[in-house]
Amino acid sequence: MIFSTLEHILTHISFSTVSVVITLQLITLLVNEIVGLYDSFEKGMIITFFCLTGLLVTRWVYWKHFPLSDLYESLIFLSWSFYIIHMILYLKKKKNNLSAIIAPSAIFTQGFATSGLLTEMHQSAILVPALQSQWLMMHVSMMVLGYAALLCGSLLSIALLIITFQKDIKKDIIRIFDKIKHLLNESFFFGVQYMNEKGNILQSASPLSVRNYYRSRLIEQLDHWGYFVISLGFIFLTTGILSGAVWANEAWGSYWNWDPKETWAFITWTIFAIYLHIRTNKNLQSANSAIVAFIGFLIIWICYFGVNLLRIGLHSYGSFTLTLN
Repeated sequence: MIFSTLEHILTHISFSTVSVVITLQLITLLVNEIVGLYDSFEKGMIITFFCLTGLLVTRWVYWKHFPLSDLYESLIFLSWSFYIIHMILYLKKKKNNLSAIIAPSAIFTQGFATSGLLTEMHQSAILVPALQSQWLMMHVSMMVLGYAALLCGSLLSIALLIITFQKDIKKDIIRIFDKIKHLLNESFFFGVQYMNEKGNILQSASPLSVRNYYRSRLIEQLDHWGYFVISLGFIFLTTGILSGAVWANEAWGSYWNWDPKETWAFITWTIFAIYLHIRTNKNLQSANSAIVAFIGFLIIWICYFGVNLLRIGLHSYGSFTLTLN
């Protein structure tokens, strides 16, 4: 009774806090000058992280198994993993750029898990025989950590793509206007007017150069940290797949059964293996690997939610039904 009450309290606190955090996140995106508001946002993220930690520990102690037995618990653990990565980037003093990209994933994942749409799954139950194994902690935790890291790294790559394409579009627009201006100068403007326009261009070049410098620095940061986080997630995913194969052999008598979840996990692994292979080729631009990471981002969500929605395969015990009031 005490653990159940504590769990409900932590769930309500975390959901209330994350609702406020979402509002602060939207305001900070619109108004960058409010420093105190951003500090409040980070404090809200920390409070939510500790509430989720307490929630996971409470379910672990109360139900006497690692809290990764169903979709609700895995969503909470996935959100918790997002918060971990967010706080790492925050402590690395990347809070103004990179952590702001990852924060919405943690917020909305945890908000969905605790919003009441998965009410039927909030109450844990006795584990099915297939899950009554010591491999549960090893396999599922590595897979969820891998998903979290790969999703965060992919988000950084997607941000890199957006900034890069915006930069290319702006360059094309500037080039077109320069050509038009050059034609107009040759046709209609001479002497003093031409010199005044030339001086104005030179004066505006300095702020533009500064803006391009900071944009290039941001692209370098996104590329570096995206590659680092995806590499870390790939290690987690590989470990999770290998431990899952050993567990499958113990539970079902075969290392690989081409179950839908296993198949999509293998597709995910292949996509990010291609990403890492592209990164080894220095002749290719970072945007090429970022496109592969974007494809991987979509594949992960198919792998994570697809089997749960279709309720098919050996991993269908994590299926769910949305509860709409």
